[in-house]
Amino acid sequence: MSDLNTAASTEPGHYGAAGTGQLTVREAKIGAAWNIQGDPARSTFAEEARRRFALSLPLTPNTMTSSNTLTALWLGPTSWLLIAGAPLSSMHPLADCSAKRDALNGAGGALFDVSTSRVAWSLAGPKATTVLAKGCPLDFHSRVFPVGGCAQSFFGHVNALFCKHDNDAYSVLVARSFSRDVWSMLCEAAAQYGYEVLAPVPFGD
Repeated sequence: MSDLNTAASTEPGHYGAAGTGQLTVREAKIGAAWNIQGDPARSTFAEEARRRFALSLPLTPNTMTSSNTLTALWLGPTSWLLIAGAPLSSMHPLADCSAKRDALNGAGGALFDVSTSRVAWSLAGPKATTVLAKGCPLDFHSRVFPVGGCAQSFFGHVNALFCKHDNDAYSVLVARSFSRDVWSMLCEAAAQYGYEVLAPVPFGD
């Protein structure tokens, strides 16, 4: 399907200008998202977090770490966002929030379930960086925003969290109440290059 309409349909197909291979956009399904807070210099907290989630929290600003099942995003010196794609099994590290909250509290940290707060859109392809740059003041050049980087900024008028999973492959996380606005802005920015809307995938895939 080819369509010059930029009405921001989420139905799979080709939209915008003719041509393929320049850009794909889709939803990245979030199964769970938890905000963990604590002092990483406190060994009991850092070790409890690593043990509970089988993942070391990133300590370098604006970076992320990943396992086969989980991504941890640096939000601040004492705050991280843990994200898992949907669906989740009962044995997933982001299952049973109450038990893990109690364990982190005992180690001097805090844990909050924010699973329903954000929606994630993914972009991939040679034009992904250009499309993001149309609506965001961040410098997405690989010299300053490498693979494994993440940063908080704006897309248009909306607060957003950007993650770079691979060369020319990003996720944009925004508050659920603004998700349609951001999708529309992404599609409008992408229309001149032509883009493919693909079926949703789990976050991190």
